[in-house]
Amino acid sequence: MAANNARSRKRTAKPPSGAGRTQPARPAPASTDAARTAARKTATATRAAKATRRIRKTGMSTNLKVTLGVLAVALAVVVGVVVVNRSVDTDTVAASEALVRADSHRLSTAADGKTTVVEFLDFECESCLAAYPGVEQLRAEYGDRITYVVRYFPIASHPNAYNAAYAAEAAARQGRFEQMYKKLFDTQTTWGHNQQSQAPVFEGYAEELGLDMPRFRADVASAEVADRIEADAADGQALGVQGTPTFFIDGGRFDGRPDYNGLKTAIDASLNS
Repeated sequence: MAANNARSRKRTAKPPSGAGRTQPARPAPASTDAARTAARKTATATRAAKATRRIRKTGMSTNLKVTLGVLAVALAVVVGVVVVNRSVDTDTVAASEALVRADSHRLSTAADGKTTVVEFLDFECESCLAAYPGVEQLRAEYGDRITYVVRYFPIASHPNAYNAAYAAEAAARQGRFEQMYKKLFDTQTTWGHNQQSQAPVFEGYAEELGLDMPRFRADVASAEVADRIEADAADGQALGVQGTPTFFIDGGRFDGRPDYNGLKTAIDASLNS
């Protein structure tokens, strides 16, 4: 009986204090916390370094773009200057060629080629007739010291301007341009501004000059002579000629008075430059 009571007391004995309860976590050792803190610092530093590299990389890319942009603009400016210069050079050459052609009529030729006077004229133009005496005086004074070139520029409103130009060009084809040039101006007051064709009058001048008349008549009526006159007029229009007489001296348009004194001043300036 006493033995049974003892076994009963053993089975109903209370469990030890704290048995069956969740135990609170023990605090980590100090060394573990320090390691974690160091790891976090390392990770933060790594991320910061990567961010810095990205910023630097972006900065280099932007600088590179800016540099390339500046270089592109500079290259465009250089190319533009070259193109403009070439354009200016081309325009200058074209204007020079249009001013004096290989077949242009030269009343005198300077050996040094320094001073060149070009006159676009109409044989029926009263202003050309007014300039004519001064031109002839200058030609006599300067002779072969200047190159004097005559270009056709007949005015359509003058009834016989083209007939006179055809006569002058037909005479030129027989080596008599200067003689016909003088004859047409010397007699302009007798045939100018006449509504009737003055072609028979010009044939009379050709006979006086001793020209081959069948050839003269054929040349006057030819397409080649007409084209030659139109070519001169086209060059004049390209150069800005709007009326007659228009003079150019050394490639530049002369805008002074087209008389002896005005032209002489410009010619002297050219010769003395």
